[in-house]
Amino acid sequence: MQHLLLDQPNKKILMLGNEAIARGALEAGVAFVTAYPGTPSSEIALQFFQIAQESDLYFEYSANEKVALEMAAGAAMCGLRTMCTMKHVGMNVASDALLTLAYTGIIGGMVVVCADDPFMFSSQNEQDSRYYGKLSGLSILEPSSVAEAKEMVKYAFELSEELKEPVILRTTTRINHSSSVVSLGFLPERKTKGAFVKDPSSYVCIPSVSRNLHRKLLANYDKALNISNRSPWNTTEGNGKWGIICNGVSYGYVSDAITEFGLPGSFRVLRIGFSHPAPDEAIRGFIDGCEKVLVAEEGEPYLEEAVRNCAQKFGRQVEIQGKGTGLFSRLFEFDPALVKQVIAKYFDLSLVPALPIKTDDLPEAPPRPPNLCAGCPHRATFVAVREIFGDDAIYPTDIGCYTLGVLPPLKMGDFLIAMGAGVGSAGGFARATGRKVVAFIGDSTFFHSGLSPLASAVYNNHDFTLVILDNGTTAMTGHQPHPGVDVGYLGLPHTRLSIEQAVKGLGVSKVVTVNPLKHRKMIEAVREVADFKGVSVLIAQAPCPLQERVLPNYRKKQPYHVVQDKCKNHRDCVTKVACPSFYLRDERVFIDPNRCEGCAFCVQFCPENAIRPFKQEARA
Repeated sequence: MQHLLLDQPNKKILMLGNEAIARGALEAGVAFVTAYPGTPSSEIALQFFQIAQESDLYFEYSANEKVALEMAAGAAMCGLRTMCTMKHVGMNVASDALLTLAYTGIIGGMVVVCADDPFMFSSQNEQDSRYYGKLSGLSILEPSSVAEAKEMVKYAFELSEELKEPVILRTTTRINHSSSVVSLGFLPERKTKGAFVKDPSSYVCIPSVSRNLHRKLLANYDKALNISNRSPWNTTEGNGKWGIICNGVSYGYVSDAITEFGLPGSFRVLRIGFSHPAPDEAIRGFIDGCEKVLVAEEGEPYLEEAVRNCAQKFGRQVEIQGKGTGLFSRLFEFDPALVKQVIAKYFDLSLVPALPIKTDDLPEAPPRPPNLCAGCPHRATFVAVREIFGDDAIYPTDIGCYTLGVLPPLKMGDFLIAMGAGVGSAGGFARATGRKVVAFIGDSTFFHSGLSPLASAVYNNHDFTLVILDNGTTAMTGHQPHPGVDVGYLGLPHTRLSIEQAVKGLGVSKVVTVNPLKHRKMIEAVREVADFKGVSVLIAQAPCPLQERVLPNYRKKQPYHVVQDKCKNHRDCVTKVACPSFYLRDERVFIDPNRCEGCAFCVQFCPENAIRPFKQEARA
């Protein structure tokens, strides 16, 4: 049984934040969940993927976040409780539908989980998704702990059904990926079938309808504001004259700092968990008792702006600071030491910094840049493309494992902004420069956002080569399936789509599919598409070696080793292939048999044929 299906109320178990969010949805009776995987949200979807295989809950990995949101919206319009999960940049994709769904509202309950990524651990930007509250007029909830995340999800569904509109649960990496003890609640029966009552005057957003719906949305906003002002998720602690207003994970840092200063009587803290609409009456009441106020929030000064607006609206003359020189930055994550330091500076408190741990007697740690895995077929693709085009071509790339190809010696990445943008920008580079352009996109990303720009490129007669890196999974976020993956081995009745057929269906006349690990054939394929005038597509098709391990009938391949008395130390294997299974010892090349995947790609580069299958005696 999937562990989140454990029906033992009050039992305490250790959970990841994302697991707690999923459990909260189950305790709320969620029946329909959709997602496109994206760190730091991916584990939420994983729980539901597993749960759906042993319960009546419906779950799907949609082609992208917009489709996921639309699917969840359709089910919510029929009265079901639905959830849609994504990372912050996925919210950009979903926003087209979300901002008008705010007009129509919904019938059931719908929670949109948006996981922001301060410091960009796994992202191309660190946008603050709270601004989607202002754009859409929808309510936003922000948990401050793992246990609170579970309970807040349950409340989010109640709030959604009260307001008859989606509610956004905004998290950050430290909530999603922290672990804490969570107390289980009751698991109710879920409603899995609903009904749709036609009402075009409320649900078909032509201009005459939307004008009325906008009025309804604004009235609903006022209702949500009243709820926010009396929400138990917005709490005040302490009676001091120094005020701190905070949200999310910052609340824990602020609480720890006040305790460590030993001045609890000097501070009062307003923790805002129902952050949009900002609780203006609650903020006014808080600042009325403060000499000065510090706003502690990661990201943009979203809450700080709300606090300043409240002070202006109610005519309160109080110093309010948050972001600024010497205070909090709009950059990156907070940590306990940083928050304590800023509090000390703003309130003029003495602070004895903690002494750093002495590391003078330790050797310098070697750099560990992110790298493609041993046996990754993407490496083979990049090696072949570089062999043909070198630095002469322009290489727009995309979001996925293959983004790591930007590092030397592969150096396959000149431009990266968003999913699908490698294809979308390729024609612009080609038209503007007249140079050869080779764009890269992964298989999951191709279905996410590569179809439309490819169709546009064919229609507008652009001239570039698109390399689709098909490793049979959404590897970067944890090996989730996508429309091009055969999941029959899991007993799931999904229809697998052919990337090659899809490409040809979009009008691409030059399409070549090849296994990139077969270097000679890969080189021939690259040359074939290189000479084509117009849009050509090369599908580099070979499985992800990590995903391959869980497939039926998997057999581990024999690893390889370097025969030292044959090796002339040319190091072509290292300088061209750069597989992480290689290492140097006494200026000689060796292969770690525990890391080697046995793909035999490096074998094809050794002029002495010194790389051979590993035998047990070679360990000596």
